[in-house]
Amino acid sequence: MSTAVDDDLWSAIGDPTRRRMLDLLLNEGSGTATSLSDHLPVTRQAVAKHLAVLDRAGLVHARSAGREKHYRVDEAQLARAVAQLTDVGNAWDARLRRIKQIAETIERNR
Repeated sequence: MSTAVDDDLWSAIGDPTRRRMLDLLLNEGSGTATSLSDHLPVTRQAVAKHLAVLDRAGLVHARSAGREKHYRVDEAQLARAVAQLTDVGNAWDARLRRIKQIAETIERNR
């Protein structure tokens, strides 16, 4: 079964800072822009912008608590991303096997 690749999802995941944020949120269970900025080489405001991108992609969801928002990873959306990556990997594996077969056929016919 093939899973269509979601470009917005992969654009969000493609940034190394956002991947690090997802790792931190997965390890901690949740976090705020302030708590995440303590572990990253970017400002709290930059973290907030990255969180907004992750939120639009459905990778995180926010819950307000006082003046701050607590973010959690949406594990279903993350699983969707993993399924897409697996499908892309499988497609490339099949292509590479075919290229190898062609190269071996050419070599045998020399």
